[in-house]
Amino acid sequence: MLVGKSDPTGQDRPGRDRGKPLAGKSTLNRLELTPVGADADSRYQKIVARHSELEQSFVEIFIEQHTSPPREIVLDLDATDDPVHGHQLGRFFQGYYRTYCFLPLYIFCGQYPLCAMLRPADIDASAGSLKQVKRLVARLRQAWPDVVITLRADSGFCRDNLMSWCEANQVRYVFGLPKNKRLLKVIGREQHEAQLAFEKSGQASRVFANFTYQTQKSWSTERRVVGKAEHLSKGANPRFIVTNIATTERAGKELYEQDYCGRGEMENRIKEQQLCLFADRTSCHTLRANQLRLWFSTLAYVLLNVLRERGLKGTQLATARCDTIRTKLLKIGAAVTITVRKVWVQLATACPYHHVFACAWKNLCDWVPRCDSLTPTTPAAPQLSIETS
Repeated sequence: MLVGKSDPTGQDRPGRDRGKPLAGKSTLNRLELTPVGADADSRYQKIVARHSELEQSFVEIFIEQHTSPPREIVLDLDATDDPVHGHQLGRFFQGYYRTYCFLPLYIFCGQYPLCAMLRPADIDASAGSLKQVKRLVARLRQAWPDVVITLRADSGFCRDNLMSWCEANQVRYVFGLPKNKRLLKVIGREQHEAQLAFEKSGQASRVFANFTYQTQKSWSTERRVVGKAEHLSKGANPRFIVTNIATTERAGKELYEQDYCGRGEMENRIKEQQLCLFADRTSCHTLRANQLRLWFSTLAYVLLNVLRERGLKGTQLATARCDTIRTKLLKIGAAVTITVRKVWVQLATACPYHHVFACAWKNLCDWVPRCDSLTPTTPAAPQLSIETS
């Protein structure tokens, strides 16, 4: 009903599916097991997963949420572990996480996931990221030609091919840079100053340095590096980032503390999807089927994020986690009565969040008309009414 489905009871469906408005677990299982290049002779030809369209849908949804082109967007890249407990294809032991797992790649813009690519764990953290970045940047610039795009990631993505492509295509980047003896020697004076300031005040002290740097073999050119010389109660804590943003445009301190450190919010988004929406339920045998499961979870996150941003605006659940929304707003008892013209959802007066439910429905009604083109015109969908009793 929320998406304008004209047949809420499934009476228009043929055969044994009559009276069942939603896909059952067997149908979803056939979708997961769709082979590559399925055709009319395939066992599962009736339901085929179009992976390229599913992959592209996330950026299309993101674009649709904007009524006007943004001036600047920041794309956060990160890899995470997806532990497995069987012998799924693509599962390998990952030394960094010390477990058998997949190594999915995520790309977020704010709270919106634009890419969730399942990968085997025996690869570099940045593997495949350039292909995904090219795809996303091309689509975003097609929609918003003047938008400024910045890539942000930790040192696992500090690779010459990715940075060189950004430099050649007017895409800004801020990546973490692994420390080494050469880098530590460059900021030796700043590190000493930070230590003296700590000994004098007893408080954590930071001193920033800007310089150009090039590796001996892996980099094709010199690049701007910002070094953070920091001294804490437990000792020195130096960090480095590399960027193509000019010094005249952004000072080193702001670039590190405001721009680069802001990427930590993306890790909360990944954690929320894995803990609240079962993104780690990749127990199918094939990598293709598990990729589809990851997309299902990602799409569920997109839907709940839009609900949180649009429907729950101004309510006490406006900043709630996905699992809180599920348990307090969606997984509640209600009496549903379907008539020819209306679908009645009757909530008990004892429901503690019935006012949030009603407010969310009102907010969605005020917002949904922008998507009239997605709603069937004939036959007209029954109206949905909510009341407490």
